Amino acid sequence: MHYKKILIENNETYPKQTYRNRCNIYSTNGLLPLIIPVKKVSGNHTRISAIEIDYGQNWQQVHWRSIESAYNKSPYFLYYKDLFKPYYESEITFLPDLNYRIIKTCIQLLKADEIQMEYTSGYFQARQSPEFRDLLHPKISCEQLGLTLFPRYIQAFEPRHGFLKNLSIIDLLFNLGPDTYRYLKNVYAINFNVNNATSQDIQS
Repeated sequence: MHYKKILIENNETYPKQTYRNRCNIYSTNGLLPLIIPVKKVSGNHTRISAIEIDYGQNWQQVHWRSIESAYNKSPYFLYYKDLFKPYYESEITFLPDLNYRIIKTCIQLLKADEIQMEYTSGYFQARQSPEFRDLLHPKISCEQLGLTLFPRYIQAFEPRHGFLKNLSIIDLLFNLGPDTYRYLKNVYAINFNVNNATSQDIQS
């Protein structure tokens, strides 16, 4: 939200167990990971641009039912669900293409038209500034990143399990609706300790 141009990595060797094919939502039982199964056509050397989504598993129906169950009583689910549901009804071959379209949908809902996204034209080994390819990772906490994120907002199942952070943006959208933009703008990107956190920190 603090940058007008975003580069989406499209040339790296696909890393396992990252947010590239998963997110977390807030279900009636607490934190629920949603993981998209993928096929690495060239084994462990497959570039992310060639990562295919595996439709041999019935993940689309499972994911959408989980989302409906988690958010059908949230204030803005009925307003936004028809923009997300098609991603669980049609088959998009490559994972980056699905991710790109979902992010574009989120930008549309945020009315953040100033944000422009592009795929990278090649893999750049040198660190960019800021560098987020390795920082946002399921195995590293917000606290490890030096983040004070995220300010509390009302979540449907908070009375049962408390406030959960680091969820998919759909949790914000379905709960806050148009206020999502203002919420995200108030989250200080400067809290990302981009100079001190490295991929080595994450792996350790």
